[in-house]
Amino acid sequence: MPQFERDGVEFNVTLDGPENAPPLMLSNSLGTNLHMWDPQIPELTKHFRVIRYDSRGHGKSGAPDGPYSIEELGRDALAIMDALRLERVNWLGLSMGGMSGQWLLAHAPERIERAVLANTSSYIPDPRPYNARVLAVRKNGMASVAQTVVDRWFTPAFQAARPERVAAIGQRLVQNDRANFLAAYRLFAEGDQILAHAAPDIACPTLAMTGEHDVGSTPRMTRGLARALPDSRARVIDGQRHMLPVEDPTVVAAALHAFLLPARQPATAESSA
Repeated sequence: MPQFERDGVEFNVTLDGPENAPPLMLSNSLGTNLHMWDPQIPELTKHFRVIRYDSRGHGKSGAPDGPYSIEELGRDALAIMDALRLERVNWLGLSMGGMSGQWLLAHAPERIERAVLANTSSYIPDPRPYNARVLAVRKNGMASVAQTVVDRWFTPAFQAARPERVAAIGQRLVQNDRANFLAAYRLFAEGDQILAHAAPDIACPTLAMTGEHDVGSTPRMTRGLARALPDSRARVIDGQRHMLPVEDPTVVAAALHAFLLPARQPATAESSA
């Protein structure tokens, strides 16, 4: 695994797939690491050179003192692209990773070929629940919010059907360092408009997708994000919640291939599966 550095922070990066395939960069959600994408890798590497990395404060990447900012996360991604000599990449980010992708679309659009913004939003309409979880973690540690977060990430049906997958994600969540988690979680508590006034000028083809039952990045919010971008479509996956790549990797991989592969024709209509 290569290690790259930006401003003294080292980043853990994994490369999979053919070296001459189109590059696809994956950015993890809050509280996870690059392994959240493991179920997707067998399918994605059939068509892409997949670049995964642990975001700052996560996994094996460096964890400087926080709080962190969306701009910092976006510039981290640019530094990794530069280190790999990648002029442009396709982007897939989930939740926090989708927020990083939005910053890139607004501030470095020339570096993004196509973008998939999964289970994310350009704003937080009510930061109070996030602030409450910040206080709970600060006072009682990660375990105090683990089940609440897992319930927001996975449907009850998936928790019952695949308890081993849910347990692995939950264990990873609890293992997060409290200070590092809070440094990143403040991003959600801020409630800032990431795209601000840049959205109408973003020409990059974009797919905004979420699960039917996602309570943090609802279908309504996802459709609104898609409407704000000129060349964008929305995709709502039936029966799923927040962790789409874990809950339904086959359907998600098919959606990604349909949107990202060069043979795809421009589309604007919303669809669901």
